[in-house]
Amino acid sequence: MTEPLLLTGARLPGAAEPVDVLLTDGLISAVGSGAGTRGRRVDLAGRWIVPGLWDEHVHLTQWAMTRRRLDVSPASSAAHAADLVRAHLTGPHAPAADEHPVVGYGFRDGLWPDAPSRALLDAAGPDHAVVLVSADLHCVWPNSAAARLFGVLDGQDGLLVEDDAFLITRRLDEVPDTVVDGWVADAAEAAAARGVVGVVDLEMAWNPGVWARRVAAGHRALRVDTGVYTRHLDRALDSGLRTGDPVPGGGGLVRMGPFKILIDGSLNTRTACCRQPYPDGTSGFLTVEPADLLDLLRRAVGGGLTPAVHAIGDEAARIALDTFAQLGVGGRMEHAQLVAPEDLARFAELGITASIQPEHAMDDRDVADRHWAGRTAWAFPARSLLDAGARLALGSDAPVSPLDPWLGVATAVTRSRDGRDPWHPEQAISVADALAASTRHGRIAPGEPADLVVLERDPLASSGDELRTMPVSATVLAGRVTAGALPD
Repeated sequence: MTEPLLLTGARLPGAAEPVDVLLTDGLISAVGSGAGTRGRRVDLAGRWIVPGLWDEHVHLTQWAMTRRRLDVSPASSAAHAADLVRAHLTGPHAPAADEHPVVGYGFRDGLWPDAPSRALLDAAGPDHAVVLVSADLHCVWPNSAAARLFGVLDGQDGLLVEDDAFLITRRLDEVPDTVVDGWVADAAEAAAARGVVGVVDLEMAWNPGVWARRVAAGHRALRVDTGVYTRHLDRALDSGLRTGDPVPGGGGLVRMGPFKILIDGSLNTRTACCRQPYPDGTSGFLTVEPADLLDLLRRAVGGGLTPAVHAIGDEAARIALDTFAQLGVGGRMEHAQLVAPEDLARFAELGITASIQPEHAMDDRDVADRHWAGRTAWAFPARSLLDAGARLALGSDAPVSPLDPWLGVATAVTRSRDGRDPWHPEQAISVADALAASTRHGRIAPGEPADLVVLERDPLASSGDELRTMPVSATVLAGRVTAGALPD
């Protein structure tokens, strides 16, 4: 049992008068002027408090790693990307000759005027194995040395996509546990500093065991719902863990998350499965056939795992919804970036949460205008989903976008970034709706977890730029401060 914590002079967003909030044994036990007098007393002096923020879709190990990789996101062409590699390999911070492979991250080739090739990367780094990973994680670009290192077939040139790409990215994850866990700890602390109390971690590893190891080593910064993929479905079912169950060794912070399955690719890689073709005549493709999807989801649901289906193209979204309808259960659709108007109402009808990433709309607006021309009115349709009665859950998909919920909130509200005009502003949502979709409980009330964020500004009265830079004074998880500091 911990000492109660009484927060006085706290303001709820939009409220005129401050309130007192009593935190006891990890829960909010009272709210109001009569919240109590016992325990440690902290005067927030009119600062605002909101429920702790969740990022509903992250790849935390990938995020931790990419923060340390060569940044190739500025590349405007394949040649430019190769030049960035060349500059890195010959610059003052050049890697050692035996460092294999050199990994870059963040390119978006959807608008490039030239095609990636092994020869182009070979010329940039003839003495190193080089792998560039796309910002959407759905394709990789190896040079010849890296292709040999990873056993890629000689006949495959340029980009490797989807499962071929994932085989390589899994190999890139082979970093000593103590090293990668330290990187993840740094990333978790940075997330907590932005008000994050929990994440849905959708790494492709057997993550329950990974997180039990991290908790044993001292992780206490975040709550974690850890997902599982098809390659570990049998193991998850054999474990008897159901979605929401505490993970053994998780210290009360780690729970079993959803069963995640990808059924198509991404927009930038042009592998998202769509009803109408891309400019090159292709329409993307399914990575799981509908009959197999139904079988896998039936098994997962039978074992108590909530399905989370990755669907980006409108045809993939339709197939996912059809499969949920056949199963007669709810779940989550991850991304839902292109949804046909006639499918919007099905989210609410079937009880499907739309797990979306607002920053992706800004990352991909130009790619969408080119490759989804004529259809962008129903691309990244946050407002339309809400109006149709769907529940939204906001996330970052870090490392695809930074793990900072305030960026997603700002973009969801403004549909703009970097001073550009709003893109399809009719799909903007309110600050209140964006915050509700960024929290698990949505209110500060007795009985809710004592997961809070103390802010220096009222989010409901903040502009888009002010939301992006929201100053966080302190983050509180289960009644203890995980980042920042409460006033003395």
